[in-house]
Amino acid sequence: MQAGERAGKAPLSRYGEKQDKGKAFLPPTPLRLFWSFFTIGAFTFGGGYAMLPLIRKSIVERSGWMEDEEFVDAIAVAQSSPGSIAVNIAALTGYKLSGLSGALLSVAGAALPSFITILVVASIFLGVQHNPYVRAAMAGMRPAVVALMAAAVFDVGKTAIKSRFGGALALLALLALIGFNVHPVFVIIAAATAGVAACRLEVVKAENGAAQEEKKDKEAR
Repeated sequence: MQAGERAGKAPLSRYGEKQDKGKAFLPPTPLRLFWSFFTIGAFTFGGGYAMLPLIRKSIVERSGWMEDEEFVDAIAVAQSSPGSIAVNIAALTGYKLSGLSGALLSVAGAALPSFITILVVASIFLGVQHNPYVRAAMAGMRPAVVALMAAAVFDVGKTAIKSRFGGALALLALLALIGFNVHPVFVIIAAATAGVAACRLEVVKAENGAAQEEKKDKEAR
């Protein structure tokens, strides 16, 4: 494409593509990443998996910094790495979008609200933890946290499961995790191996099909 043909068009980037669709998204600078994860951490109860739907809404839907497929990949890597999944995702997305400074500020943004809240709440909660109203409030929050995690599973599942093979793999992974208490790392490794094997099988089928078509063409001549 010539330079003249590019004139007047949006930049050839994710943000330019979004602008073409009527959505003008700002680029992911380290400070914007910090603020995004800070607000997520400040308004999420339950942490960890409960943060996933809010992270997805902020990073994928609202900011347009990642695609759903990229977010699913980040979850898989974060789950198979040691440490909190929320902090791991913050580090992965921050580094992917804005390098080392983006990773550091994303992690700081995700962790700082919890750090501040625990300092404040710990000094207060220890004195009122046996209060019936406080205990009732905590009991009411737990089902909401479960709902947040279920919403994250639903949103991610729509992107990650696109075939019968994917659905079967998800069910087998769930059975391994719940029924046999298999460590998540081993489940992810096994699923990755199955994905590679399925891909290889498709390649072999395609090669055999092409060879048969070529053979038929030669025989027809």
